[in-house]
Amino acid sequence: MTTLSTIAFLTPGNYDDARPEQGLEDTLALFEHGERLGYDGAWVRQRHLEHGVSSAPVFLAAASQRTSRIRLGIGVIPIGFESPFRLAEDLSTADVLSGGRLEVGVSAGRPPHVELIGERVFDGDWSGQDFSHARVDRLLENLSGEFIGDADTVIHSPGNVQRPRLQPHAAGLRDRVWIGAGSARSAEWAAERGLGLLTGNIVSGGPVVEGGPSAFAATQADVLARYRDAYRGAGSPRVALGRVIVPTDGADRATRAKYAEYRASREERTRIAHGERLTQFAPDLIGTAEEILEQLAADPVVSAATDLRLELPYEFSVEDYRQILDDVASLIAPELGWAGGGSRAGSATDAAARAAASGTGAVGTASATEAA
Repeated sequence: MTTLSTIAFLTPGNYDDARPEQGLEDTLALFEHGERLGYDGAWVRQRHLEHGVSSAPVFLAAASQRTSRIRLGIGVIPIGFESPFRLAEDLSTADVLSGGRLEVGVSAGRPPHVELIGERVFDGDWSGQDFSHARVDRLLENLSGEFIGDADTVIHSPGNVQRPRLQPHAAGLRDRVWIGAGSARSAEWAAERGLGLLTGNIVSGGPVVEGGPSAFAATQADVLARYRDAYRGAGSPRVALGRVIVPTDGADRATRAKYAEYRASREERTRIAHGERLTQFAPDLIGTAEEILEQLAADPVVSAATDLRLELPYEFSVEDYRQILDDVASLIAPELGWAGGGSRAGSATDAAARAAASGTGAVGTASATEAA
């Protein structure tokens, strides 16, 4: 089994349309809970037109005031909707407030729902916009802290004369930008700029396009190999691997049945490649901690990653998320060689107590399928 340097989680940040404040508060509390358990990072998705976090920098600025150590990540911002300069200002402000803990994931390409809101975002015909990686290059330039204009260019403000650059300058933030890439082309682009690679349970293209889980692993392994070969950064390549991981050990009987139903509803999509881009999906890892560890050990991509991200499913409740985080921190992560980023006192005890209360016992109890 490989040893991973960091373990983080990615939450969808869901809320009820009638009570967004409660859902956002629940997600902030989940970040605090993850920090207490010792997780290295807490990430949130940025989602437009949905019941989720639509402005990740604003949300993470709030999270920075509720946490002190855990890394705060965005996975990912569709750069096509953004002004690279204004986005850089928001990200830099959030990073400064957090004490330099921000991890920024972005993606290029046609952004989701652009056909619905393109005319509200852009002047003129949105279909003529440049949705390429060029926007990411502009974001990186703005985050670099370089001065604008020549050496004699200054701006005047009350009580101050200064050379202009994006403010506030967040030192090191440019080096904490990640590219969400599901294809070799995007991965190679990120590698050439020394950016981190976010890859999850969806990939496109590759040497094998059918045949179920083995086909997905081969395609994703090819993407990672090309990324490493093309990497031109100053440090070592950074690969954050996302997997849907749902241990059942600390769940009660009804919740285990719900998890089993969720897994069954998504299995068919893993058997074939979809569409012109030959999109493939990884199987979810749902079962006892022992079963999940066996699947992670058999996954050839895990050994190529430096970071592991638990991708929490959209469909579950905040109570489910806490149980999943507790079980992973106490039963799975230590077996991966992870010591935790902070105090984890009580996590194993809490997980064992929940398991005893639900009648599941410890590692090696009935799987989600058997419980159903």
